[in-house]
Amino acid sequence: MKFDVITIFPGLLDSFLKESLLARAQKKRLLSVKAHDLRKWTTDNHKTVDDRPYGGGVGMVLKVEPIWSAVSTLKSKVKSPVRGTGRQKSKVRTILLSAKGKTFTQRDARRLAKYDQLILICGRYEGVDERVAKYVADEEISVGNYVLFGGEVPAMVLIEAVSRLVPGVVAKEESIKNESFSDEKAKEKEYPQYTRPEDVKLKVKSGKFKVLKVPKVLLSGDHKKIEEWRKKFSK
Repeated sequence: MKFDVITIFPGLLDSFLKESLLARAQKKRLLSVKAHDLRKWTTDNHKTVDDRPYGGGVGMVLKVEPIWSAVSTLKSKVKSPVRGTGRQKSKVRTILLSAKGKTFTQRDARRLAKYDQLILICGRYEGVDERVAKYVADEEISVGNYVLFGGEVPAMVLIEAVSRLVPGVVAKEESIKNESFSDEKAKEKEYPQYTRPEDVKLKVKSGKFKVLKVPKVLLSGDHKKIEEWRKKFSK
């Protein structure tokens, strides 16, 4: 699967892409993730990517022309048949990451994991020319009801959520099936997890020391009772 991130700060993704499972998946060629500098598609000497908003207002707005050029270029590079799919062309989806987009969910992650290429447009400053949302992007996505400096962190969220659903990226795929939000029909809550030691003495929020124990049911070895205990947290 291929991710192309269009941003004016490509360096923000460097460490994110070079660590952990994402780095391993890229090395195995299960994923391709590239950050592209939007300034590459500007046409003036100053490499201008933004301008003042029509109608007045504070801040600057990202221009439509360089974003359109970037998306067009990235789409044109994928022409060959997709091996093993029987399709003659890659399935490509262009997404604008924006505070006013629809909220990203696990269902969206599963839907987007079926594509061969995702082109992610990262907003910045006061926003992006609305013509990008209407005529360049296929959809507009937000990762939550809050405002960030730009779309780079949301792009990382989307990449991580989608890529871990690509076969082979997560070694133990059964862990994905059993985790919270895996069932699209019901948003399950994550059940509590414990590990060794069985008893630990810590200073708690009240300021007093307390012996914190692992629930007895988890030490019982009775898998049926353990499963019943865990189900309590999904109701």
